[in-house]
Amino acid sequence: MKVSDFDYDLPESLIAQHPLERRDASRLLVLDGATGAIDHRKFTDLPEYLRPGDILVANDTRVIPARVFARKPTGGRVEILLLEETGDNTWQALVGGRKVDEGVTLTLLDHVGADTVISATVITAGAESLRELCFSVPVFTWIEELGYAPLPPYIHETLNDPERYQTVYARAEGSAAAPTAGLHFTAELLLKLREMGVLFETVTLHVGLDTFKPVTAEEVTDHVIHTEWARLTTDSARRINEAHLAGGRIVAVGTTTARVLETAALRSAGISGSLRDISARDAIGETTNMCPWKPVAAFEGPTDLFIHPGYRFRAVDTLITNFHLPRSSLLMLVAALAGREAILDAYRAAVAEHYRFFSFGDAMLLLHAHLPN
Repeated sequence: MKVSDFDYDLPESLIAQHPLERRDASRLLVLDGATGAIDHRKFTDLPEYLRPGDILVANDTRVIPARVFARKPTGGRVEILLLEETGDNTWQALVGGRKVDEGVTLTLLDHVGADTVISATVITAGAESLRELCFSVPVFTWIEELGYAPLPPYIHETLNDPERYQTVYARAEGSAAAPTAGLHFTAELLLKLREMGVLFETVTLHVGLDTFKPVTAEEVTDHVIHTEWARLTTDSARRINEAHLAGGRIVAVGTTTARVLETAALRSAGISGSLRDISARDAIGETTNMCPWKPVAAFEGPTDLFIHPGYRFRAVDTLITNFHLPRSSLLMLVAALAGREAILDAYRAAVAEHYRFFSFGDAMLLLHAHLPN
């Protein structure tokens, strides 16, 4: 399957540059996986599609102000985007600037552009702008003072309130980007869902490199997805499994949550090590995108699960998500759940109806064709 099979035309005017005044005021495109029918609703209509006993599972990661500036020994200014903590005071990062080679020490700058006493030394230089940095001072002691919200490159307007790039339930610090499907929820909407008997649980996945890395391969299976750190606790796994066994649907809030749940289901099925090629292995001789349900198992650590068409879902019944970039691994994931043609049809309908796209845009609800009765 070609990466170009996941391309679509999007007018630049539909890329949302700022969040709506109220989080749940966004629109909601509902795609029925059984019929292909599309409904245009509001996000506040979400409770109409859920029922008592369903369990809403969300990613509780919190975005750190991971965008910082530094000065090279030559005086040149560079931008650093922290991606993932890799050890004591060491981080994987994207560093924008020329000749930031192994051994170079950068001096961090404050918000007025003055040098600080904090430095970062390049330990390893990876492909393109990827670097591993060792900081002279632990990152979490200064990041709130020196860092900026790491907005995606397609957002060109200033975000006046950084909390609008956080979900209302964010608590586990460590992400380089927000799990944007969760940005639509308000405390009031979550309370309404709880009062009607919908359960709520959280997992953690710290969003990292692949959010900013385009798929450049020609073939989908040639794309190398980078690992992201994730966690599902024992108590959360038990409650999710109990909800499903009692007849509830597992409703993933966002693609990051879906990857955690599917990783946990594969682990419970005894599949260990790299999960990158599961989609390709699933596709051999299979005619459905659903496996028999598998319980989720607690785990903590990296996941490299690359979900694309061919993958058979083991845990997730339905998905709440945003509209994703063309040719992105996230678009491939939603196509694996709902079908590539159905997703592209839905995207064309969203463009025709002038939905708002990407991080601050509108939402989709993918009702799966194989939901339990």
